[in-house]
Amino acid sequence: MTRYAITGASGPFGRGVVGHLLAQGVPAADLILLSRSPDKLASFAAAGAQVRQGDFDDYESMSNGLRGADRMLMISALKVGFRIPQHTRAIEAARAAGVGHVVYTSYIGKEPDNPSLAVVDHRGTEEALRQSGLVWTSLRNAQYADALVEAAPRVPLRTGEWQGATREGRMPVVTRDDCIRSAAFALLAPDTANRTYNITGPECLTYQAISQIIAEVADFPIRWIDVTPEERYAFFDAMGVPREAVPDHSVDAIPWSSDDIVSMEVGIRDGWFDIESRDVELLTGRSAQSFRDFALSRQTDLRALVAEGAGR
Repeated sequence: MTRYAITGASGPFGRGVVGHLLAQGVPAADLILLSRSPDKLASFAAAGAQVRQGDFDDYESMSNGLRGADRMLMISALKVGFRIPQHTRAIEAARAAGVGHVVYTSYIGKEPDNPSLAVVDHRGTEEALRQSGLVWTSLRNAQYADALVEAAPRVPLRTGEWQGATREGRMPVVTRDDCIRSAAFALLAPDTANRTYNITGPECLTYQAISQIIAEVADFPIRWIDVTPEERYAFFDAMGVPREAVPDHSVDAIPWSSDDIVSMEVGIRDGWFDIESRDVELLTGRSAQSFRDFALSRQTDLRALVAEGAGR
């Protein structure tokens, strides 16, 4: 009997993975679900899962919460600049608790000179896993299509303008559900030890192409504007987005720092994210959904954003 621990299990990603594991026939009693807010997992506890307190900022809660687990899905923390100490603490707790295999939700990107601060965080975590002596699997998830449909277009669908410092650089996008399915299968698979997978959609796109797909699906004209990194910083400064990451901040559905966003856009511009992969299909047996198809599935929501902007 194998017991599976999932960190951040009360969030959308964690809950999705739990649902896939149960659908694959994993008994609820074999699931150890960690969260800073265990009460949010009451429905899974009622089904028989073990629900425990687990906070990346609290080593004791992690080491106690992971006891009895054989495999662990470590869902990445959100904030750039905070991840490496948080993840290292969780890895040390996993080793102390006797966990044998850690599957980690990392981030796409070439190295070693990628300027993206997010990539720096995730490669630091991958190195900590390699040095831990634990068996590991790294799932390098691409940019979520969900964020590019739900959050990124909010301003463009009000103003008709979408700006960025990415120029003609291309990047892959992937739906959160494809990442969730990949994580669930990687956690269960017997042959993913010490392997890295690039979890991407079927194609790489420029941000200009992404903006035009959104425009077509929303039936609202959007003009793409190339700007410099300095102009991008000024845009976020005007919105009140901090340059460096702080523990809690969100402006207009953007819960990140401008250093995070701009460094990633420069990385896209310079080709550090131009990676295509079929690893979603390799892991799950099903092809990843394209960005256009995903956007079409959210057409009603996009057109509602247009209507909301028109009413202001």
